[in-house]
Amino acid sequence: MKNLKVLLKKKSGRSRGKLTVRHQGGRAKRFLRVIDFKRSKKDIWAKVEAIEYDPNRNARIARLIYSDGTRSYIIAPDGLSIGAKVIASSDAPIEAGNCLPLSKIPVGQAVHNIEIKSGRGGQVARGAGVAAFVFGKEENYVLVKMPSGEIRRFNPDAQATIGQVSNVDYKNRKLKKAGQNRWRGIRPTVRGVAMHPDAHPHGGGEGRSSIGLKYPKTPWGKKTVGKTRVPDKYSNDLIVQGRQRGKKV
Repeated sequence: MKNLKVLLKKKSGRSRGKLTVRHQGGRAKRFLRVIDFKRSKKDIWAKVEAIEYDPNRNARIARLIYSDGTRSYIIAPDGLSIGAKVIASSDAPIEAGNCLPLSKIPVGQAVHNIEIKSGRGGQVARGAGVAAFVFGKEENYVLVKMPSGEIRRFNPDAQATIGQVSNVDYKNRKLKKAGQNRWRGIRPTVRGVAMHPDAHPHGGGEGRSSIGLKYPKTPWGKKTVGKTRVPDKYSNDLIVQGRQRGKKV
């Protein structure tokens, strides 16, 4: 659908011509599919017109046609088929593809495309085969178990979509050759120890030498092991249980 696609400009990891993201560049031409993460049409039933491949994500997408004739794309949950009907409503049935506030979703239900802030659109659990689970409910929050194992508080009014994200077998894919990554715009990654000392903190030395440092570092000299999370991050108070061995962040 022409009004749902725009040509995606190549940036190759550059901002104003300067390399800002390594290992990007040289991908095939592609179009950006405009995904309705907000499920902006409320209380209107839509029919699944097609399940499509999207080159910009690893999940499949579903093209919907609403009863008023408008069309939009959403991330397709696993098991959603062509001809199925979905709706975004606080009174929607608990079925794959329907979008509801977290407060209306029963405990134990698999969800995806979860809003962090109500009305902003889904930002969490959008990758292929991913599912989060409604873990419990508090007075002012809904607890959600993330795909990482972290248990986190969410606003009860935040929207989420029922079901697991489609293309579950994506994690088992095997690329046949390096060129398949190049088509995707992924350039080769060189080990720091193989570089010149001016190019990376791990570089230099004679032969197969170690990194020569107490801690591994990024190309910009920052530590890459231990606690690297921002100590006063805004979401610290919302995390009930961390993803690493059940520790509180």
